[in-house]
Amino acid sequence: MAPGSSKEKKSDDGQASKENFIHLCNPHLEKMKEDILYHFALGTGTHDFPTLFGDVKFVCVGGSPSRMKAFIAYIAEELGLGSPGCDYPNICAGTDRYAMYKVGPVLSVSHGMGIPSISIMLHELIKLLYHAKCSDITIIRIGTSGGIGLVPGSVVITRQSVDATFKPQLEQVVLGKTVIRSTNLDEQLAQELMQCSKEIGQFNTVIGNTMCTLDFYEGQGRLDGAICLYDEEEKLQYLKNAYESGVRNIEMESSVFAAMCNLSGVKAAVVCVTLLNRLEGDQISSPHDVLVEYQQRPQKLVGYFIKKSLGKV
Repeated sequence: MAPGSSKEKKSDDGQASKENFIHLCNPHLEKMKEDILYHFALGTGTHDFPTLFGDVKFVCVGGSPSRMKAFIAYIAEELGLGSPGCDYPNICAGTDRYAMYKVGPVLSVSHGMGIPSISIMLHELIKLLYHAKCSDITIIRIGTSGGIGLVPGSVVITRQSVDATFKPQLEQVVLGKTVIRSTNLDEQLAQELMQCSKEIGQFNTVIGNTMCTLDFYEGQGRLDGAICLYDEEEKLQYLKNAYESGVRNIEMESSVFAAMCNLSGVKAAVVCVTLLNRLEGDQISSPHDVLVEYQQRPQKLVGYFIKKSLGKV
């Protein structure tokens, strides 16, 4: 069976159902005797991927290793698979690049900051899921962002990731040529997450476009970086133009995340909380305890979605 195809199997009641497997856009991998996932410190010659990861159905990724460890502890308790204070070992302890944790059908992985870092992680994560023969996978990025025209603490579910010119695409140079890839995300999944937020009823949530930039300062129109050759009026006009185009938040990973999940045939979503309204300033000034509560909102929403998907709500 070719990678990425669907396979029918019979359920207990005799009904046929389809499993959607990971699609690898790389025929060269079939010729390799062993695949070393260097940045995870894992490999097909040293680890039994189907045994370790074959039951995974949900993968949550985020920038910070500590946040992803906190998420796995949270989801373990929510699913009744762990107890308060229980420790979860880092599966990627052999490297300091990324951290990975697992409980039941949920995998939690850190990706660092920016497109290059998450891209490296996703290449190896997608291959891991393929080698593990996982099917019907949902991958969700949970994180923080700067909001545009939203009350701080609002959660944005991404409809499209757009670049700094508001185009829904990722430009990547491959063998010296520019390749354009789609950055749309799964619309049905976005709506399901929105419905979950309504059922929770604890914080403002919107579906909107997310602008993915190549850096944190000039690329996002900030005035407080080491270099800034534009004025406040130009900055505000740019952010207003972004808002009018449908952008509701800004971060640094969603474009390559969407593009790679699309190419791999994986359902994907981006759920980020906004830490500030960029129309009102550039620096985050909320108290630490407020920011901690904000950062828990995406994990609460995604945790509820996972529980609901597993019939535990």
